[in-house]
Amino acid sequence: MNHMLASLAEEIQLNAAAQEPLRWAFCLACASRVEHLLEDARALAAVQMLRSFVAGNVDAATVRGLAVELQQVANQHRGSNSIDGAAHAAVSATYAVANAINGRPLEAASYAAYACVYAYGGYAVNDPASFEPEFAWQVAQLRLLASAHGLGSRAT
Repeated sequence: MNHMLASLAEEIQLNAAAQEPLRWAFCLACASRVEHLLEDARALAAVQMLRSFVAGNVDAATVRGLAVELQQVANQHRGSNSIDGAAHAAVSATYAVANAINGRPLEAASYAAYACVYAYGGYAVNDPASFEPEFAWQVAQLRLLASAHGLGSRAT
C-alpha cells in the first residue's frame, strides 16, 4: 500500500464526484505505466479505450461495459508457467488495468506497482524498498495531474 498516495488522494478528495476527470486521468496513468507488461489483447484494447474515454471520445456506458469484461479477463489470466516471474507481472498488470477501467485509482496503482516490481524478478516483491521508486512516481504523477486539474495548491 502506497500510504503517501492514499494520503494525497484523501487530501484532494480523489473519489469525490467533482474529481471524476482527475480520477480517470490517474487511472489511465496507472494503466499506461504497465501497458508494456500486458499479454492479453483485451487488456491492451482496454487501455486504448480508457485513453479514448479520458480524451472524451468514448462515453461512460462503453467503459462500464468493458469494465465487467476486464475483471473477468484479470480473474482468468493464465498466470505464469515460467521461472522468471514475467508472466506474474502480466497478471498484476491485467488487474491494474481492470481496476483502472473500473474507476478504482488506488487499487489500479497498487496492482501497477506490484506488476512493475514483479517484472524485476519475483524476489523484489519481498523487499519493501523495491516499491519506493514506483510509489514515488505515483505520488508525483497524481500531484502533476491534480495541478493540471486546478488543484495545484492543495496537492503539494
